[in-house]
Amino acid sequence: MPTAKPTDDASIDLQGSATPVRRTRGGPKGLRITDVAAQAGVSPITVSRVFNNPASVAPETLERVRQVVQKLGYVPNRLAGGLSSARSRLIAAIVPTIAHSLFSETIQVFSETMSRAGYEVLLALSGYSDTNEESLLDTVLSRRPEGVLLTGVAHTDSLRERLRNVGIPVVETWDMTATPIDMLVGFSHYQIGVAVAERFLARGAKRPALISASDVRALARRSGFRERLAQAGVMNVAEVIVAPPSSVATGKAALPRLLDETPDVDAVFCGSDLLAIGALGAAKAMGLDVPSRLAVCGFGDLDFATETSPQLTTVRVDGTRIGVSAARALLDRLDGARERAFVDVGFSVVERESA
Repeated sequence: MPTAKPTDDASIDLQGSATPVRRTRGGPKGLRITDVAAQAGVSPITVSRVFNNPASVAPETLERVRQVVQKLGYVPNRLAGGLSSARSRLIAAIVPTIAHSLFSETIQVFSETMSRAGYEVLLALSGYSDTNEESLLDTVLSRRPEGVLLTGVAHTDSLRERLRNVGIPVVETWDMTATPIDMLVGFSHYQIGVAVAERFLARGAKRPALISASDVRALARRSGFRERLAQAGVMNVAEVIVAPPSSVATGKAALPRLLDETPDVDAVFCGSDLLAIGALGAAKAMGLDVPSRLAVCGFGDLDFATETSPQLTTVRVDGTRIGVSAARALLDRLDGARERAFVDVGFSVVERESA
């Protein structure tokens, strides 16, 4: 007699034996959490913890349950769980872009930290538009997230009011303000501008200038830069303002424009490392020596900042610390803590050959 082949009514356990599984409408397998628990030799609550709070499960048990889940092809019914427990285990994160490693580094570690605690991160990209951010908020709130991460502190009044009224933890990142919506993990863009201006003044720059994007955070760096220079008596600061997102090509085009208008510029603060890389390329093409004729400073300390020639002076921000701190702030609140996190991660000017 030929050996019977497993059908859609059976699944294979870790030893290869067939175990009957109930069929349901809408799919060939009606696997339940109890089926996974039986196969793994644990309780259904342990299986639930593997999905919702994996850090609370012993490593050996965690691995055994995950192997069973993979073998059976089990997918937890998040909707049913959310309806029964009024918890979605979902965190919404709204960021302008992940094209730059500045933001992607933060989101990566934030997502990993939340995942280890049993939460999933829903990522939404707003570009650099307040309208997009507000529209995305409507979308993500319809998924009933348990917390929200925002980039920056400049939001519309209606968005701020709505988030305060929703009653879930909110953490703003990548900036500082005295009036956060809820929690805050960031640094002062204004003070970065001040620090770069002081660096240029210390090296004897007479005509510092600026190439900056027009988003709120870049303009805050611009304000600090210009105001510190004004305090030192440098009143007429030449600048080129470009639309975000920044790019190497934009920086390469901006420097000749800047020097056409103000030929004696001897130092330029670029609002991002991408703009700075473009400016370095333009300076080389124009035969300008960096840094003796023109000092260049960027922002972000991206991976390639040490690969330029000359190596790029820039401002470093710890994106990993922002991501971890934001995740911990949300997790503490979700665990019942009343204290609202307010973390200034600071920054550092990394001096290299270009300035």
